Amino acid sequence: MSLPYFREFGWQPYVLAVAPGDTEIRDLRLNDTVPSDVPVERVRSIPAGIAGLCGIGNVALRAWPYLYASGCRLISKQSIDLVYFSTTMFFSMPLGRIWKRKYGIPYVVDMQDPWLANYYETHPEAKAPPKYSAIRRLNSVLEPWTLKKADGVIAVSPSYIDVLRQRYPVLADRVCAVVPFGVSTLDFKLICERPEPNPFFASHSGHWHGVYTGAAGDIMRPALRVLFGGLRLGLASNRKVFEHVRLHFIGTAYAKDARARRTVEPVAAEFAVAQCVGEQTARIRYFEALQVIHDADCLVLIGSDDPAYVASKLHTYALVGKPILAIVHEASRMIPLLRQVATILVTFSSDRRSEADASIVLAREWGTLLAKPSPEPRSVPSSLEAYSAREVTRQQCSVFDRVVDRREGTAFAS
Repeated sequence: MSLPYFREFGWQPYVLAVAPGDTEIRDLRLNDTVPSDVPVERVRSIPAGIAGLCGIGNVALRAWPYLYASGCRLISKQSIDLVYFSTTMFFSMPLGRIWKRKYGIPYVVDMQDPWLANYYETHPEAKAPPKYSAIRRLNSVLEPWTLKKADGVIAVSPSYIDVLRQRYPVLADRVCAVVPFGVSTLDFKLICERPEPNPFFASHSGHWHGVYTGAAGDIMRPALRVLFGGLRLGLASNRKVFEHVRLHFIGTAYAKDARARRTVEPVAAEFAVAQCVGEQTARIRYFEALQVIHDADCLVLIGSDDPAYVASKLHTYALVGKPILAIVHEASRMIPLLRQVATILVTFSSDRRSEADASIVLAREWGTLLAKPSPEPRSVPSSLEAYSAREVTRQQCSVFDRVVDRREGTAFAS
């Protein structure tokens, strides 16, 4: 999303990426959103079938030696001024410190999610995924090794930066900035010009389709209990209105095939509303997700039990103009924006009683929304311009400028 705007703010981008054939999800239409004059170098990786014999599936680990070699060539040939890691493939980020030591080049990391998390240590009731212990031990080594020498940190939540500065006091003297997820309106125009198939539901089918796209998991369980509790109350008190509700949860797990674990449908079954809920764990392509969002009657946004969590889909949902049903923690950092754009906003705290109370409020407001024949498109507040891809790119480049200015003014330690 940033690539069309980097030059406008004084930066020539070079992209280093894993070849499409070596990734789990391929969305060739994304090529249409990359300016044709932006150089992109794609590297291969150790085939998943071979690496899988050693228990390695992560694409960053499989591609690591190829990323390193190609990065060395790019840095030397193009006289690169800065390396920017904007990915949740955290195992690629230690390359920044290696390149910095070899070439004296600064690097900035974009923390879209926590790298070294302790969710399962603080929530023993939740079942940790396979390999969790091994991956966490590896993260506990690589995160400090990488972050202590990072020249800049970008994060979607100020809480992420606060935590990192507590762990690594050296970051107090580094460039750190909160930059939100951006949204490209150009992508919505592409969907209108060339619609994608929607394999999940048909518009105008007589049902009311609510859509949630993206990962779920145990961290969403409290919000799901509120959602399905409200649906159960609605079915009990006003079945004629609520029986048409169909909720679609799409792309809820990162693992694929038999390794994927359903985390939404079991909660729906607990509340006896499974007949209204569908969950597909497999991730879908970006433009498929935009199409499903475009076709939905309502967009469902469920928050984590961590108040610092900021959903990457939030600003996309906000700009679509569809009704939004949001359920988030009462201290969530998403609340200020949701108060502007959500049709229904209910909150919960850390006790079950608050979840039950929130379900009552949700059922009442949801029934009012369903009773409307066809809600008018929601107006988009002008304040959302702050989340446009262009504005987010400007903020990213401001971080880059500050990092380079500091580099030129001080001696850099590798």
